Amino acid sequence: AVSSAKPKVADYPFTTLVPNLGVVKVEDHRSFVVADIPGLIEGASEGAGLGIRFLKHLTRNRILLHLVDMAPFDESDPAEAALAIVRELERFSATLAQRERWLVLNKSDLLDEETFARRRDAVLRALAWQGPVYSIAAIRGDGTVRLCGDLMTALEACRAREIADPELAEMESELQTRMQDEARQRIEDLRALRRREARDAREDDFDDDDFDVEVEYLP
Repeated sequence: AVSSAKPKVADYPFTTLVPNLGVVKVEDHRSFVVADIPGLIEGASEGAGLGIRFLKHLTRNRILLHLVDMAPFDESDPAEAALAIVRELERFSATLAQRERWLVLNKSDLLDEETFARRRDAVLRALAWQGPVYSIAAIRGDGTVRLCGDLMTALEACRAREIADPELAEMESELQTRMQDEARQRIEDLRALRRREARDAREDDFDDDDFDVEVEYLP
């Protein structure tokens, strides 16, 4: 809805299966790259689904947009879903969880104002949210111009500060390295766990019937 990327769109969840990169042009001479990361599920940090592959891509982003489906097809609670994703970030990388994050509440066009406001307030309470909040209808583009403009301004401000202050640029580089190190360690830990589980499964792979005693009752 905001970039040149062409991810799959459908009326069911998790249609985006791989990260998509797209260029967002705010003006002819102002643009930035956005990464559309597939939706995460609870347990992603533990390797559920394909989540662990997606989470590592977040370490490369300067600002995270936490997109919340405010009108999920399965009628799940948006507040609980939003909180679950925050927990996944914290488990995956403590540093990543502290990354600047903006809250984007999607599908405002599918709810009446009162229902949307009630759900929005519930999400904000669940997350104890203090950062930027945007309400959009991505399929129609409602609210996306303001969001992209604010993102462009924020990213340009970050670049300007780092150019003016080399120490700040070095701190950002160290932060990136720390996040990527934590991501690699988490992935390696999960791989080791999977190897142990596979080994244990092979060792336990026997037929319980092998140890049964058949009793024949004679008249």
